[in-house]
Amino acid sequence: MKTEDFYYDLPESLIAQHPIKNREESKLMVLDKETGGIEHRKFKDIIDYLDKEDCLVLNDTRVIPARLFGTREGKDEKIEFLLLRKVEGDKWETLVKPGKKVKPSNRIIFGDGTLKADVLSIEEDGTRIVQFEYDGIFEEILDKLGEMPLPPYIKERLEEKERYQTVYSKHKGSAAAPTAGLHFTEDLLRRIEEKGVEIVFLTLHVGLGTFRPVKVENIEQHHMHSEYYEISKEAAEKINRVKKNNGKIISVGTTSTRTLETVANSDGMIIPGKGWTDIFIYPGYKFKVVDKLITNFHLPESTLLMLVSALAGRENILNAYNKAIENDYRFFSFGDAMFIK
Repeated sequence: MKTEDFYYDLPESLIAQHPIKNREESKLMVLDKETGGIEHRKFKDIIDYLDKEDCLVLNDTRVIPARLFGTREGKDEKIEFLLLRKVEGDKWETLVKPGKKVKPSNRIIFGDGTLKADVLSIEEDGTRIVQFEYDGIFEEILDKLGEMPLPPYIKERLEEKERYQTVYSKHKGSAAAPTAGLHFTEDLLRRIEEKGVEIVFLTLHVGLGTFRPVKVENIEQHHMHSEYYEISKEAAEKINRVKKNNGKIISVGTTSTRTLETVANSDGMIIPGKGWTDIFIYPGYKFKVVDKLITNFHLPESTLLMLVSALAGRENILNAYNKAIENDYRFFSFGDAMFIK
């Protein structure tokens, strides 16, 4: 399959620049993957599509304020850091702008010297490995100096940082939010649980590779970025129990989906553990665990669009996206939701 097979034309006006006031009032498109049939609902109506004995799987990662602005020691120019992942200790892989000005042995100063970074090496893809130096607790310093790393297509400033976090976010480590989960409120989750749906959490720290375009013509040649995941024994047991009782596994987001499909054995049973996944799901993939998916509307020619096409069929997805455009759905991170059933 070619990358261009996943292209659609999106008016820029439909790229959501900010979250709506009430999370669960987003639009919800319901797509039947068997028939291609479409319904238009509100996100709070998702409860109507979840049955007792089903299992809802959510990613409880928390976005860190990973964008830092500093200066090269002895120079005035502004240097921007984007923390991609923790390598070990205070060593991080970072994206640096302007890259040409930052070389190994350079020292970058942030916030009047509260935080310093020594550039150790430049990786093949242009990212830098840096070592941070500071007094105190790194997370607290980051909260004070860092900004939320919003995707490049969001041009407006986010007034309320928590709106780029899910209400159940817990484990810090993501450079981007698992955006399908942004539509849930604590009240909606409580009502879903009261209905008898099993709610399970796993963790996958989302990297900025999720926004990287596919640059090869043949999608099978695309190299997927790696992301760190953890799934507990308790979570695995709950999912496996639902599977054995013929309940449906509803994954919230492409990140939860990639984790579940990574840790499943050939029988579709979840093996608990932690590690790194670079699984790339595109049409032709046979799902082992996930039956249904709650997701947002994704960028043209992206790996995320390829993943949802693997579950629902490329033609069904592209038709649904065209219907979403006709009906003024809001797209991408702060946009509306789709339920593939």
